[in-house]
Amino acid sequence: MEQIWQKLLRSKRLLWFCLGMMLLGLVVPMLALVPWQGLLGANEPVPTGPRQALVTEVITRLDRADLLATSATQGNPNAAIVLFKFSDFQCPYCAVSAAQMKDFVRRHQEDLLYVYKHFPLNNIHPEATPAAKAAWAAGQQGQFWLYHDGLFANQERLGEDLYLELATAMGLDLERFNRDRASPEAEATVQQDLALAQRLELASTPTFLMNDLLIPGGVTPELMETLFQDISGRIKFNSSPPTTP
Repeated sequence: MEQIWQKLLRSKRLLWFCLGMMLLGLVVPMLALVPWQGLLGANEPVPTGPRQALVTEVITRLDRADLLATSATQGNPNAAIVLFKFSDFQCPYCAVSAAQMKDFVRRHQEDLLYVYKHFPLNNIHPEATPAAKAAWAAGQQGQFWLYHDGLFANQERLGEDLYLELATAMGLDLERFNRDRASPEAEATVQQDLALAQRLELASTPTFLMNDLLIPGGVTPELMETLFQDISGRIKFNSSPPTTP
């Protein structure tokens, strides 16, 4: 990882990447001071009722392997809590959440599996699917998350030039990268995630699922932490042996 970052810093072609990462580091803390509900133009609580019932039904009918499929993950693969993020690389709110989730995932890396699901909103974001395929191709060479960060840091530059710049700076095999992102497997991966999102009747990005709990993208980091602690506590309580009177 250290060698990759050295290449990034030395690459003149990725000056915008470095500047973008610096800008993201400045902007995100300021955005963190603003309630996400205000950013999204909504004040939506954690859903209950029919929407939550549908999500629970879909999630509980699928086994863990089917839910994870070939998605990029971070954290403990055996964790009892799985946090899915349905995300679009061209969505500005997804960029904000990507930066804010770093600290959350880092704090809970032993007790959480974080899963990235592609949910490109193609009707409003024409570069969402090409970016998703490029990130998937980088993942085939073990660099999904670094590429993920580069895309969000340079979101205003999404396009062919950026996809190749990032791959080159990361030292990826460009022939393989180009072959992979144009492959039927890349298309199938994105479509599989989209099919799951449609089955769950999701409509916006980002959207989170913590196990089977539907969490809207406007949730604050503090509420995300509260939900995690609540679910973790329930799991521990239910797994504890009954006490004898």
